[in-house]
Amino acid sequence: MVPRVVQPPLEFIPPAFTPWVCRAAQLATPAWLHWRTGVDGFEYEGLAELVDLVHQFEQGQVRLLLAFRHPTADDPLCLMQLFGYDLPRAAKRKEVPLKGLTWKGLSHFHFIYDRGIPLWAGDFVGWLYSRLGGVPIHRGKVDVQGLRSARELLVNGRFPLAAAPEGATNGHGEIVSPIESGVAQLGVWAVQDLAKAGREETVLIVPVGIRYRYGQKPWDAIDELLTQLEQDCGLDGSLSAGSTEQQQVGTAEERRYNRLYRLAQSALVLLEDYYRQFCQQPLPDASASSELGQVGADLEPEELLERLQGLLNAALAVAEAHFCLKPKQGSSLANRCRRLEQAGWDRIYREDLGDLEQLSAVELGLADRVAAEAQMQLWHMRIVESFVAVTGRYVREKPTAERFGESALLLWKLFSQLKGEAKPKRPKLGRRRVKMTIGEPLSVTAVYQRELEAGEMLRRAGRKAVEELNGQLQGALEALTVDGGSEVG
Repeated sequence: MVPRVVQPPLEFIPPAFTPWVCRAAQLATPAWLHWRTGVDGFEYEGLAELVDLVHQFEQGQVRLLLAFRHPTADDPLCLMQLFGYDLPRAAKRKEVPLKGLTWKGLSHFHFIYDRGIPLWAGDFVGWLYSRLGGVPIHRGKVDVQGLRSARELLVNGRFPLAAAPEGATNGHGEIVSPIESGVAQLGVWAVQDLAKAGREETVLIVPVGIRYRYGQKPWDAIDELLTQLEQDCGLDGSLSAGSTEQQQVGTAEERRYNRLYRLAQSALVLLEDYYRQFCQQPLPDASASSELGQVGADLEPEELLERLQGLLNAALAVAEAHFCLKPKQGSSLANRCRRLEQAGWDRIYREDLGDLEQLSAVELGLADRVAAEAQMQLWHMRIVESFVAVTGRYVREKPTAERFGESALLLWKLFSQLKGEAKPKRPKLGRRRVKMTIGEPLSVTAVYQRELEAGEMLRRAGRKAVEELNGQLQGALEALTVDGGSEVG
């Protein structure tokens, strides 16, 4: 029997916080971090300040919205470690009484997550996230039900609310993607809701930086991954060993950079050829003037970035044409990806068909075809989604093991998608430590009230407050990527 592609509409997964599930997840977090993600330890900056903020939250003085950096899928587990273990320990050292120091009260946080996660991670993850107090959001549309639930949690929730203002992982520890307006908008709504209820809590957005560092530099593992990628990409083995005159000179770091750069350019050429020949996109024919394995020195980073942007635009244009979407003026690649994802979901998770079991065999077959074609078009969007933060200069500017590793893993993810691997096992390059930095809180209440005192009407004051807070939050998260002092949790 052919598996059905078309599915019923995606149901909202309501938050249903369950203390014993939360405690079980907290108990499993350290082992999961160690064995599955390769994280061996944590460092903190500003942890004492976070203790004070959580204490004020529990005293009914503030409402907290934690805006955390989101470079990898491991970030939520780091927050679990912070709230389940290191925050209570720091509070105990400071002799600050937190209600969360007993297991019944729990030191925890509500959170916002992408509704698409349970689709690829499994229904159990949706059940677990609900019991941990999470609320799902559709990224590609105005999700009224999800936003209403998140708004309620921020104003009346038992714990602070955490969200990633970048909207998705970008794979870069030291590049902050342009943030979306949802976090600031939720903050402004919370100020308005509190005012209507006659409550005087101050609404604060707390920026949280997350950085990963290798304990021992995993150069051998990075080299092995580059070799695997060269084989996947069809590059000659002698080239990967650096036999050309250009690659024989320079330090090991320079030779490694040449390998990484050649891989990136080779992938670019292959995809340009694909989209030009089979999708009729106006892209350059680089292979006509250079051999695939010899292109590593042809393009400067600026030209590579320009060509990459052209490729990403072409990939999105193919999918947008299928869904009859026109990109909005000034729309970013990330926003175009969100719209495409939602357009695909609208054709896979059908709200207009009613009970699928009541459809005739022919109707169901046509619906399956529509859904299958939508799935294939979303492949183009997934290619783009991984590369929206690529600059072309990231490794050259600072050739650390972390930046080499991040870039190599992005290429690994791309090649896995091109090879058609559904759930590839992500390579582990080395053991890591995590540094979490708590930034200065941004007062949503103060910004909004300042706009009101300037004579702005309520709606316009809200819009201007969101714009100002977005700028402040972007700058704060970017500042948190800079190294500073640390405090061991």
